[in-house]
Amino acid sequence: MLLKTKLEKIINSSYGNIGGMIVLKDGKTLYENYFKESSAASTFHVFSVTKSIISILIGIAIDKGYIKSINQKALDFFPDYSVKRGEKTIQKVTLKDMLTMTAPYKYKSEPYTEYFASDNWVNSALDLLGGKGKIGEFRYTPLIGPDILSGILVKATGQSVLNFATKYLFSPLNIHVEGNIVFRNEEEQLAWYKEKNVKGWVADRAGVNAAGWGLNLTPADMAKIGQLCLNEGIWDGKQIISPAWINESTKEHSRCNQWKLSYGYLWWIIDDKEHAYAAMGDGGNVIYVNAKKKMIVAIASFFVPKAKDRLKLIKKYIEPAFEDCEGTMLRHIKKNL
Repeated sequence: MLLKTKLEKIINSSYGNIGGMIVLKDGKTLYENYFKESSAASTFHVFSVTKSIISILIGIAIDKGYIKSINQKALDFFPDYSVKRGEKTIQKVTLKDMLTMTAPYKYKSEPYTEYFASDNWVNSALDLLGGKGKIGEFRYTPLIGPDILSGILVKATGQSVLNFATKYLFSPLNIHVEGNIVFRNEEEQLAWYKEKNVKGWVADRAGVNAAGWGLNLTPADMAKIGQLCLNEGIWDGKQIISPAWINESTKEHSRCNQWKLSYGYLWWIIDDKEHAYAAMGDGGNVIYVNAKKKMIVAIASFFVPKAKDRLKLIKKYIEPAFEDCEGTMLRHIKKNL
């Protein structure tokens, strides 16, 4: 009780936009609580946590033979796309380059207004792929770029991203995502950002779900995704995704020097020795997995700009509080016998 009270004081004083948090260890729920009038049924826009879900879906598509290899060229999936004369770099970009954020783009800053105004975000992203940058250099692309992976999933599987995810990932984990969210104009999109308990998955007007943002989940949904990965792809005795993909996608393949973090396949690598990694989204949304400690931390948050670092909260306060929770309780019981 003391640990819980101390943790909640820290959350309320320094992490006030958190809406829900779940801590699992050895598959058991050690902590679950909701803030800001949220509940277990509340859904949150998890922003870039969506990217790590896309990573899992790419792995499932490979497992099922829809995609041959991450070394395939991205343009192999878009035979009707016309490359402009003289553009060679775009023709060399592979799925792996995109998954590791080492693909180059033509823009210095993301042209959000033009991008969101288009009906087809995948084609708009393809138009911006390549340029004079070098393949292999880390360049984090929050929104414009990952949508190409959504387009690849659609082309490879013949299904929408949401339908594919529902069949092979969400339904087995009893996660319900209601449907597509399509904005008719900028005003609708801006208004949506401010709403609470939003549901569904954002898609462009062509019906392709966003890959870099736009998915809405409950804290329990997020915890399930983390537990699936910790279980090396097994859920209720069924192999949902291969352990090889989980392990490969959650180890270092590139490095973000700006944030001093390694990057896997759309997962942030936190600690190699403990095999700790995380899906992290704007506003402080996190699915944190620590394989050595067999611990999951799912944090769902309401958006605020420049949210306080959740990794510090997890490493400094949450892990120490719960990693030896059973041992602490036993020592407390023995002391008071």
